[in-house]
Amino acid sequence: MHTSFQDWISLFVRVLDKLPLTLFMLIASLFFALIIGVSIAIIRIHKKPILYEISSFYLSFTRCTPLLVQLFLVYFGLPQLLIIFNIDINSWDRLFFAIMAFSLHTGAYLSEVVRSAYLAVGDDQLEAAYSVGMTYSQALWRIILPQVFVISLPNLGNNIIELLKDTSLAFTIGLIDIMGQVRIILGNNHGIGMFEVYVVISIVYWVTCILIETIIGYAEKAFKKGRIGLSN
Repeated sequence: MHTSFQDWISLFVRVLDKLPLTLFMLIASLFFALIIGVSIAIIRIHKKPILYEISSFYLSFTRCTPLLVQLFLVYFGLPQLLIIFNIDINSWDRLFFAIMAFSLHTGAYLSEVVRSAYLAVGDDQLEAAYSVGMTYSQALWRIILPQVFVISLPNLGNNIIELLKDTSLAFTIGLIDIMGQVRIILGNNHGIGMFEVYVVISIVYWVTCILIETIIGYAEKAFKKGRIGLSN
């Protein structure tokens, strides 16, 4: 079957129509994943009783089970669990469940990224902060975490790209993102033009990943230049 230039453009337009939803899902999941990752990293570094055991179980479960299973557990299992306590969330938007699942999954991996970067900063930074009268919280937010962010940027970029690809599973719970849009296009066309549709979705993901890599690359250079400037 011949595919004209106009058909290609039409496919791109229809797929890109759902890109804002995918990007929103990516940004929201990343935001909460960072909060989870930093929290878990600090708990594991300081080995807080009980919390350390809980976080270890969470990390083990998240790493050893497929993301699709975790997504289904959140979407189908969480409402059934909460209904026992007379909390009904069955009517909540699917987007909420997708963001929760992706945040919990990515947060587990980011916790190790943050933990390794935190340890790379060194205790001497904390000692210097304490010497000028800072509390641990002040030192954490003003000194430690900014340096952790810079150190972890390369790994953070890799995890953002992985998260973008992970969002393609959102269509399995009925969320119409760019991957869900592809399924609709294929369904309406009865499978005709399958190759063209998957070429288009591949290009969209590819270009988006390149843009993310470019942004992370510029951020690395900017922060590295700032650190060199301060050290001089």
